[in-house]
Amino acid sequence: MRSVQAAGGAPLSDQTDARTAGGAVRARRIALLGVVAVLVYALDLVTKTLVVAFLEGEEPVEVIPDVLLLNVIRNSGAAFSIGTGMTIVFTVIALGVVGAILRTARQLRSLPWAITLGLLLGGALGNLTDRIFRAPAPLQGHVVDFLQVFPATRFPVFNLADSAIVCGGILAVLLAWRGYQVDGTRQTGDEQTGEEKSNG
Repeated sequence: MRSVQAAGGAPLSDQTDARTAGGAVRARRIALLGVVAVLVYALDLVTKTLVVAFLEGEEPVEVIPDVLLLNVIRNSGAAFSIGTGMTIVFTVIALGVVGAILRTARQLRSLPWAITLGLLLGGALGNLTDRIFRAPAPLQGHVVDFLQVFPATRFPVFNLADSAIVCGGILAVLLAWRGYQVDGTRQTGDEQTGEEKSNG
């Protein structure tokens, strides 16, 4: 029995199998993105809840002498206390970042990009929750920061969401620099490799 071929010459059954496989890969990558985002968000929310309940208003707690200090502050700016006083601007930016990540996820087939976007999404949602629901007002809430490393250097106080955003940002730069694409392909100069090359 002869197989039916599409205009490009490949059998329709092979093209259907390829699309099905691609859809399965995308579903797994989106699931991984979701798991990473939920873990980051949950850890950020739990740690903020605990430090507000037990440490806010108290003297800073030295966890590792001269290395790590728990120092609870309310931050109206961006990560690491940058841009204080521009809370509503950063709230709008965070909403845009979340939307951009969700749109990008529709093309997701890359394992490292799934982890990267999960870190960014979880971190953005963590701080966005503070900005929406915490005092002084909706969409103008101050983010809870409590981690301070090397206190003698006056390094800015941050939280787990900030750490996830920074790690995700670094990974995104490295992946882009190495040519890894969200859709699972890799570009090196004029060449393209990966799952999509054979289907091109």
